[in-house]
Amino acid sequence: MLSKVELVNFGPLGSLKWPSLGPINLVIGGNGTGKTFLLKALYSSMRTLEDYQRGDDQRTAAEILAENLYWTFQPDKIGDLVTKGAERPLHYSMTFDDRNFIYNFGKDTTKQISSLENHVPPRSSNSIFLPAKEVLSIHHIILKSREQDKAFGFDNTYLDLARALRNSTTKGNNYREFSKSRQDLESMLGGKIEFDDASNKWAFKKGNQKFPIGVTAEGIKKIAILDTLLGNRYLDTSSVIFIDEPESALHPKAISQLLDIIALLSERGIQFFMASHSYFVIKKLFLIAQEKGISVPVISEENGEWTCNNLQEGMPDNKIIEESIRLYQEEVELVLT
Repeated sequence: MLSKVELVNFGPLGSLKWPSLGPINLVIGGNGTGKTFLLKALYSSMRTLEDYQRGDDQRTAAEILAENLYWTFQPDKIGDLVTKGAERPLHYSMTFDDRNFIYNFGKDTTKQISSLENHVPPRSSNSIFLPAKEVLSIHHIILKSREQDKAFGFDNTYLDLARALRNSTTKGNNYREFSKSRQDLESMLGGKIEFDDASNKWAFKKGNQKFPIGVTAEGIKKIAILDTLLGNRYLDTSSVIFIDEPESALHPKAISQLLDIIALLSERGIQFFMASHSYFVIKKLFLIAQEKGISVPVISEENGEWTCNNLQEGMPDNKIIEESIRLYQEEVELVLT
Protein backbone atom coordinates (compact mmCIF):
# COMPACT_ATOMS: atom_id res chain seq x y z
CA MET A 1 0.00 0.00 0.00
CA LEU A 2 1.09 3.56 -0.69
CA SER A 3 1.87 5.05 2.72
CA LYS A 4 3.33 8.51 1.98
CA VAL A 5 4.22 10.80 -0.89
CA GLU A 6 6.10 14.07 -1.40
CA LEU A 7 6.24 16.28 -4.48
CA VAL A 8 8.35 19.41 -4.98
CA ASN A 9 8.21 21.66 -8.06
CA PHE A 10 5.96 19.22 -9.90
CA GLY A 11 3.84 21.37 -12.23
CA PRO A 12 1.26 23.31 -10.17
CA LEU A 13 2.37 21.45 -7.02
CA GLY A 14 5.14 23.60 -5.58
CA SER A 15 5.42 21.69 -2.32
CA LEU A 16 3.18 18.86 -1.17
CA LYS A 17 3.71 16.32 1.60
CA TRP A 18 1.07 13.69 2.31
CA PRO A 19 2.10 11.25 5.06
CA SER A 20 0.04 8.51 6.72
CA LEU A 21 -2.01 7.47 3.70
CA GLY A 22 -4.87 5.01 4.18
CA PRO A 23 -7.09 2.59 2.26
CA ILE A 24 -9.25 5.49 1.00
CA ASN A 25 -7.62 8.86 0.30
CA LEU A 26 -9.25 12.09 -0.85
CA VAL A 27 -7.86 15.18 -2.58
CA ILE A 28 -10.01 18.31 -2.20
CA GLY A 29 -9.58 21.51 -4.16
CA GLY A 30 -11.17 23.85 -6.66
CA ASN A 31 -10.57 23.84 -10.40
CA GLY A 32 -6.95 24.35 -11.42
CA THR A 33 -5.47 23.55 -8.01
CA GLY A 34 -3.69 20.39 -9.17
CA LYS A 35 -6.02 17.64 -7.88
CA THR A 36 -5.97 15.64 -11.09
CA PHE A 37 -2.29 16.45 -11.59
CA LEU A 38 -1.49 14.82 -8.25
CA LEU A 39 -3.49 11.69 -9.09
CA LYS A 40 -1.72 11.40 -12.44
CA ALA A 41 1.70 11.79 -10.79
CA LEU A 42 0.88 8.96 -8.39
CA TYR A 43 -0.57 6.85 -11.18
CA SER A 44 2.51 7.29 -13.38
CA SER A 45 4.71 6.00 -10.57
CA MET A 46 2.48 3.02 -9.84
CA ARG A 47 2.34 2.05 -13.52
CA THR A 48 6.14 2.29 -13.66
CA LEU A 49 6.45 -0.17 -10.78
CA GLU A 50 3.96 -2.51 -12.45
CA ASP A 51 5.55 -2.42 -15.92
CA TYR A 52 9.09 -2.83 -14.58
CA GLN A 53 10.43 -6.35 -15.24
CA ARG A 54 6.98 -7.58 -16.25
CA GLY A 55 7.24 -10.45 -18.70
CA ASP A 56 10.08 -9.95 -21.16
CA ASP A 57 10.18 -6.15 -20.83
CA GLN A 58 13.88 -5.22 -20.70
CA ARG A 59 13.43 -1.48 -20.12
CA THR A 60 14.88 0.12 -17.01
CA ALA A 61 12.59 1.73 -14.43
CA ALA A 62 13.90 5.15 -15.51
CA GLU A 63 12.99 4.47 -19.16
CA ILE A 64 9.50 3.29 -18.22
CA LEU A 65 8.94 6.28 -15.95
CA ALA A 66 10.05 8.78 -18.60
CA GLU A 67 7.67 7.23 -21.12
CA ASN A 68 4.80 7.17 -18.60
CA LEU A 69 5.30 10.83 -17.67
CA TYR A 70 5.54 11.84 -21.33
CA TRP A 71 2.35 10.08 -22.40
CA THR A 72 0.39 10.83 -19.22
CA PHE A 73 1.07 14.58 -19.08
CA GLN A 74 1.93 15.02 -22.79
CA PRO A 75 4.41 17.93 -22.52
CA ASP A 76 6.86 18.85 -25.31
CA LYS A 77 9.58 17.42 -23.07
CA ILE A 78 9.32 15.99 -19.56
CA GLY A 79 11.44 18.86 -18.22
CA ASP A 80 8.40 21.07 -18.86
CA LEU A 81 6.77 19.36 -15.86
CA VAL A 82 9.11 21.29 -13.56
CA THR A 83 7.26 24.21 -11.95
CA LYS A 84 7.75 27.36 -14.02
CA GLY A 85 10.31 29.68 -12.43
CA ALA A 86 11.47 27.07 -9.92
CA GLU A 87 15.17 27.23 -9.10
CA ARG A 88 15.39 23.64 -7.87
CA PRO A 89 14.65 20.41 -9.82
CA LEU A 90 11.41 18.48 -9.68
CA HIS A 91 11.44 15.98 -6.82
CA TYR A 92 9.10 13.04 -6.29
CA SER A 93 9.27 10.45 -3.53
CA MET A 94 6.82 7.86 -2.30
CA THR A 95 6.82 4.89 0.04
CA PHE A 96 5.05 1.74 -1.10
CA ASP A 97 4.96 -1.34 1.15
CA ASP A 98 7.69 0.30 3.26
CA ARG A 99 9.99 0.61 0.22
CA ASN A 100 11.01 3.91 -1.38
CA PHE A 101 10.64 5.11 -4.96
CA ILE A 102 12.36 8.45 -5.63
CA TYR A 103 13.26 10.47 -8.70
CA ASN A 104 14.45 13.97 -9.63
CA PHE A 105 14.98 15.86 -12.87
CA GLY A 106 15.48 19.42 -14.06
CA LYS A 107 13.76 21.68 -16.56
CA ASP A 108 16.18 20.80 -19.39
CA THR A 109 15.41 17.07 -19.21
CA THR A 110 14.10 15.74 -22.51
CA LYS A 111 13.62 11.97 -22.31
CA GLN A 112 16.19 10.51 -19.92
CA ILE A 113 15.80 10.55 -16.13
CA SER A 114 19.25 10.08 -14.61
CA SER A 115 18.29 10.32 -10.94
CA LEU A 116 15.98 7.46 -9.92
CA GLU A 117 16.10 5.28 -6.83
CA ASN A 118 13.77 2.28 -6.68
CA HIS A 119 13.59 -0.22 -3.82
CA VAL A 120 10.08 -1.51 -4.58
CA PRO A 121 9.97 -5.10 -5.91
CA PRO A 122 8.23 -5.67 -9.29
CA ARG A 123 4.43 -5.88 -8.99
CA SER A 124 2.05 -8.32 -10.64
CA SER A 125 -1.05 -6.30 -9.69
CA ASN A 126 -2.56 -3.57 -11.86
CA SER A 127 -3.51 0.00 -11.03
CA ILE A 128 -6.15 1.89 -12.98
CA PHE A 129 -7.24 5.52 -13.39
CA LEU A 130 -10.94 6.30 -13.89
CA PRO A 131 -11.20 9.77 -15.49
CA ALA A 132 -14.11 12.13 -14.99
CA LYS A 133 -15.16 11.65 -18.63
CA GLU A 134 -16.58 8.32 -19.74
CA VAL A 135 -14.63 6.26 -22.26
CA LEU A 136 -16.97 3.50 -23.46
CA SER A 137 -18.51 5.44 -26.34
CA ILE A 138 -15.06 6.48 -27.60
CA HIS A 139 -13.26 3.25 -26.69
CA HIS A 140 -12.20 2.42 -30.28
CA ILE A 141 -11.18 6.03 -30.97
CA ILE A 142 -8.83 6.04 -27.97
CA LEU A 143 -7.17 2.79 -29.07
CA LYS A 144 -6.71 3.94 -32.68
CA SER A 145 -5.41 7.37 -31.65
CA ARG A 146 -2.72 5.93 -29.41
CA GLU A 147 -1.90 2.49 -30.79
CA GLN A 148 -2.01 3.30 -34.50
CA ASP A 149 -1.61 7.06 -34.84
CA LYS A 150 0.71 7.53 -31.82
CA ALA A 151 -0.90 10.94 -31.34
CA PHE A 152 -1.37 13.21 -28.34
CA GLY A 153 -4.93 13.80 -27.18
CA PHE A 154 -5.83 10.81 -25.05
CA ASP A 155 -3.27 10.39 -22.30
CA ASN A 156 -2.10 7.13 -20.70
CA THR A 157 -4.96 7.12 -18.20
CA TYR A 158 -7.42 6.74 -21.10
CA LEU A 159 -5.26 4.27 -23.05
CA ASP A 160 -4.63 2.00 -20.07
CA LEU A 161 -8.33 1.97 -19.22
CA ALA A 162 -9.36 1.25 -22.82
CA ARG A 163 -6.90 -1.65 -22.93
CA ALA A 164 -8.05 -3.01 -19.57
CA LEU A 165 -11.66 -3.03 -20.76
CA ARG A 166 -10.71 -5.21 -23.74
CA ASN A 167 -10.27 -8.18 -21.41
CA SER A 168 -13.35 -10.41 -21.41
CA THR A 169 -15.26 -10.87 -18.17
CA THR A 170 -14.14 -14.18 -16.65
CA LYS A 171 -16.55 -16.72 -15.23
CA GLY A 172 -15.77 -18.68 -12.08
CA ASN A 173 -14.85 -17.88 -8.51
CA ASN A 174 -13.99 -14.29 -7.74
CA TYR A 175 -13.00 -12.64 -4.46
CA ARG A 176 -16.02 -12.64 -2.17
CA GLU A 177 -15.97 -8.85 -1.78
CA PHE A 178 -15.64 -8.48 -5.55
CA SER A 179 -18.69 -10.68 -6.13
CA LYS A 180 -20.73 -8.75 -3.56
CA SER A 181 -19.58 -5.42 -5.02
CA ARG A 182 -20.48 -6.53 -8.54
CA GLN A 183 -23.95 -7.55 -7.37
CA ASP A 184 -24.39 -4.13 -5.73
CA LEU A 185 -23.08 -2.33 -8.82
CA GLU A 186 -25.37 -4.25 -11.15
CA SER A 187 -28.29 -3.62 -8.79
CA MET A 188 -27.56 0.12 -9.02
CA LEU A 189 -27.36 -0.09 -12.80
CA GLY A 190 -30.33 -2.37 -13.33
CA GLY A 191 -28.13 -4.33 -15.73
CA LYS A 192 -24.57 -4.46 -17.04
CA ILE A 193 -22.46 -3.48 -20.02
CA GLU A 194 -21.20 -5.99 -22.55
CA PHE A 195 -18.92 -5.77 -25.55
CA ASP A 196 -20.69 -6.88 -28.72
CA ASP A 197 -18.13 -8.64 -30.91
CA ALA A 198 -20.44 -8.51 -33.93
CA SER A 199 -20.78 -4.72 -33.94
CA ASN A 200 -17.42 -4.12 -32.21
CA LYS A 201 -19.20 -1.77 -29.79
CA TRP A 202 -20.26 -1.63 -26.16
CA ALA A 203 -23.92 -2.08 -25.23
CA PHE A 204 -25.96 -1.85 -22.05
CA LYS A 205 -27.90 -5.05 -21.30
CA LYS A 206 -31.00 -4.81 -19.14
CA GLY A 207 -32.82 -8.11 -18.88
CA ASN A 208 -33.21 -9.40 -22.43
CA GLN A 209 -32.87 -5.95 -23.96
CA LYS A 210 -29.72 -4.34 -25.31
CA PHE A 211 -29.24 -0.59 -25.70
CA PRO A 212 -26.49 1.22 -27.65
CA ILE A 213 -23.90 2.71 -25.33
CA GLY A 214 -24.47 6.13 -26.92
CA VAL A 215 -27.98 6.38 -25.48
CA THR A 216 -26.97 5.04 -22.06
CA ALA A 217 -26.78 7.52 -19.17
CA GLU A 218 -23.31 8.86 -18.30
CA GLY A 219 -23.59 7.69 -14.70
CA ILE A 220 -24.43 4.14 -15.75
CA LYS A 221 -21.40 4.01 -18.04
CA LYS A 222 -19.10 5.24 -15.29
CA ILE A 223 -20.26 2.69 -12.71
CA ALA A 224 -20.32 -0.08 -15.31
CA ILE A 225 -16.61 0.40 -15.98
CA LEU A 226 -15.76 -0.48 -12.38
CA ASP A 227 -18.06 -3.51 -12.60
CA THR A 228 -16.28 -4.69 -15.75
CA LEU A 229 -12.78 -4.31 -14.29
CA LEU A 230 -13.81 -6.35 -11.25
CA GLY A 231 -15.35 -9.01 -13.48
CA ASN A 232 -12.50 -9.42 -15.97
CA ARG A 233 -9.89 -9.90 -13.21
CA TYR A 234 -7.85 -6.88 -14.29
CA LEU A 235 -8.06 -5.72 -10.67
CA ASP A 236 -7.05 -7.78 -7.66
CA THR A 237 -6.84 -7.20 -3.92
CA SER A 238 -3.51 -5.37 -4.23
CA SER A 239 -4.62 -2.94 -6.94
CA VAL A 240 -4.64 0.84 -6.56
CA ILE A 241 -7.58 2.70 -8.11
CA PHE A 242 -7.49 6.43 -8.90
CA ILE A 243 -10.84 8.15 -9.49
CA ASP A 244 -11.11 11.70 -10.78
CA GLU A 245 -14.39 13.32 -9.67
CA PRO A 246 -16.34 10.21 -8.59
CA GLU A 247 -19.43 12.41 -8.36
CA SER A 248 -19.39 13.23 -12.09
CA ALA A 249 -22.72 12.38 -13.78
CA LEU A 250 -24.06 10.69 -10.63
CA HIS A 251 -27.01 11.77 -8.49
CA PRO A 252 -26.47 11.91 -4.68
CA LYS A 253 -27.99 8.48 -3.98
CA ALA A 254 -25.74 6.84 -6.58
CA ILE A 255 -22.70 8.67 -5.16
CA SER A 256 -23.53 7.28 -1.72
CA GLN A 257 -23.97 3.74 -3.07
CA LEU A 258 -20.74 3.91 -5.08
CA LEU A 259 -18.75 5.06 -2.06
CA ASP A 260 -20.22 2.24 0.04
CA ILE A 261 -18.91 -0.19 -2.58
CA ILE A 262 -15.51 1.53 -2.56
CA ALA A 263 -15.40 1.15 1.23
CA LEU A 264 -16.15 -2.57 0.88
CA LEU A 265 -13.41 -3.03 -1.72
CA SER A 266 -10.92 -1.11 0.41
CA GLU A 267 -11.51 -3.54 3.27
CA ARG A 268 -10.40 -6.35 0.95
CA GLY A 269 -7.13 -4.59 0.13
CA ILE A 270 -7.70 -2.26 -2.83
CA GLN A 271 -6.38 1.24 -2.15
CA PHE A 272 -8.29 4.25 -3.50
CA PHE A 273 -7.26 7.80 -4.34
CA MET A 274 -10.03 10.22 -5.31
CA ALA A 275 -10.07 13.87 -6.34
CA SER A 276 -13.28 15.79 -5.71
CA HIS A 277 -14.87 19.13 -4.93
CA SER A 278 -18.24 17.63 -4.03
CA TYR A 279 -19.74 18.09 -0.58
CA PHE A 280 -21.71 14.85 -1.09
CA VAL A 281 -18.49 12.87 -1.58
CA ILE A 282 -16.76 14.46 1.40
CA LYS A 283 -19.76 14.05 3.71
CA LYS A 284 -20.38 10.43 2.70
CA LEU A 285 -16.71 9.51 3.22
CA PHE A 286 -16.87 11.24 6.60
CA LEU A 287 -19.85 9.06 7.57
CA ILE A 288 -18.06 5.92 6.34
CA ALA A 289 -14.96 6.84 8.34
CA GLN A 290 -17.05 7.37 11.48
CA GLU A 291 -19.27 4.29 11.11
CA LYS A 292 -16.58 1.82 10.06
CA GLY A 293 -13.63 3.32 11.90
CA ILE A 294 -11.72 3.58 8.59
CA SER A 295 -8.85 6.02 8.20
CA VAL A 296 -9.71 8.40 5.34
CA PRO A 297 -6.81 10.85 4.89
CA VAL A 298 -7.69 14.12 3.16
CA ILE A 299 -5.37 16.67 1.60
CA SER A 300 -6.89 20.01 0.67
CA GLU A 301 -5.58 23.08 -1.11
CA GLU A 302 -6.24 26.66 -0.13
CA ASN A 303 -4.26 29.65 -1.39
CA GLY A 304 -1.48 27.43 -2.69
CA GLU A 305 -0.98 25.59 0.60
CA TRP A 306 -1.80 21.91 1.10
CA THR A 307 -3.19 20.78 4.45
CA CYS A 308 -3.59 17.20 5.67
CA ASN A 309 -6.54 15.96 7.74
CA ASN A 310 -8.33 12.70 8.41
CA LEU A 311 -12.11 12.25 8.17
CA GLN A 312 -11.89 9.74 11.00
CA GLU A 313 -11.14 12.74 13.22
CA GLY A 314 -13.78 15.09 11.78
CA MET A 315 -14.66 17.29 8.82
CA PRO A 316 -11.81 19.59 7.69
CA ASP A 317 -12.11 23.36 7.43
CA ASN A 318 -12.30 24.06 3.72
CA LYS A 319 -13.88 26.77 1.56
CA ILE A 320 -15.53 24.20 -0.71
CA ILE A 321 -17.24 22.57 2.26
CA GLU A 322 -18.23 25.94 3.73
CA GLU A 323 -19.73 27.07 0.40
CA SER A 324 -21.64 23.78 -0.02
CA ILE A 325 -23.14 24.12 3.46
CA ARG A 326 -24.03 27.78 2.79
CA LEU A 327 -25.85 26.89 -0.44
CA TYR A 328 -27.73 24.08 1.33
CA GLN A 329 -28.80 26.42 4.14
CA GLU A 330 -29.86 29.03 1.59
CA GLU A 331 -31.99 26.45 -0.20
CA VAL A 332 -33.64 25.40 3.08
CA GLU A 333 -34.42 29.03 3.92
CA LEU A 334 -36.05 29.52 0.50
CA VAL A 335 -38.25 26.48 1.07
CA LEU A 336 -39.29 27.67 4.53
CA THR A 337 -40.10 31.25 3.50
